[in-house]
Amino acid sequence: MKKTTHYFTLAFLLFCFLGNAQEAKEKKSYKVHTIAFYNLENLFDTINDPNKYDEASPIMEMKADIGNVYKKKVHNMARVISDVGFEVSHNAPVILGVSEIENRAVLEDVVNDSLLLKRDYGIIHYDSPDARGIDVGLIYQKKYFTPLYTSSHELKIYDDSSRERIYTRDQLLVSGKLEGEMIHIIVNHWPSRRGGEAKSRPNRVAAAKLNKRLIDSLQSKDPYAKIFIMGDLNDDPINASVKDVLKAEKDRDKVGFKGIYNPYEGFYRSGLGTTAYRDAWSLFDQIMMTEPLLEKDYSTFRFYQAAIYNKNYLVEKRGRWKGYPKRSFSDGGFTDGFSDHFPVYVNIIRELQD
Repeated sequence: MKKTTHYFTLAFLLFCFLGNAQEAKEKKSYKVHTIAFYNLENLFDTINDPNKYDEASPIMEMKADIGNVYKKKVHNMARVISDVGFEVSHNAPVILGVSEIENRAVLEDVVNDSLLLKRDYGIIHYDSPDARGIDVGLIYQKKYFTPLYTSSHELKIYDDSSRERIYTRDQLLVSGKLEGEMIHIIVNHWPSRRGGEAKSRPNRVAAAKLNKRLIDSLQSKDPYAKIFIMGDLNDDPINASVKDVLKAEKDRDKVGFKGIYNPYEGFYRSGLGTTAYRDAWSLFDQIMMTEPLLEKDYSTFRFYQAAIYNKNYLVEKRGRWKGYPKRSFSDGGFTDGFSDHFPVYVNIIRELQD
């Protein structure tokens, strides 16, 4: 009996050794990058621009101590950006789309903050005709991403009753190489729900149709184009703009050729959100992607995971907004907060070759 047990033990140990050796042999290493989007909540400068209606910006309305408030606001934005995705990628986002910025200058101040300066971010920005004077933009780490083509696309929509034009944000398209691989990013801030969701719905459907035209144009040139669609859509993942126009799928296994995957529909159906209003959560901030980013061959960059960056320090701890994103401005004053939206991000990975 002892002899049998002895041989069994040796066999078992040998099996474990060989198994561990095989596992070690098959262990792979991956490069991880974070791609993110963040609504910076009314990031206006302190200068009255005669060509914009910026007098109603929260900073301009404060009248007093606006210089220090602006510096704190910029620093708070930089703090969040430096944190997003860091736990996995050990880096700030290599690409970050933003909304609710007044101009290029405010983005320059953010990327030159002490928390981000070493990341050496480049900036892509176009002025939009938006009535509030806010734009979208994109920052990127020059070390990793090289923009090759950029363009701004105007959304023309009109009020149903007056037929007057509604001036809103342009859509930003950036195409470039991420460590040698071509990718495309469309940055959005779709029309608001002012006047009610149903009444304003056609405006966001129109925004989605413009998005779809951009996507179709990219895919006509390259059916396997890796495209990220990101932004504050002012619609949830289940609304018509996303589901009927973009036809975004919740399940990655159901995404067909030239199809679009939306990982944020799953979050939404689980009750999670990025912004709150009247005790109801919405998931307006989303990042979607085209089918080639979902393939299992990790010799090139592929989608790994999506997340909402809702760390504890970004959550309001007291008052009527308790549990909401800790916004920067409330009741005519500066809260030393961040934004009324949580950032969203995806991590993409590529296998490292020996």
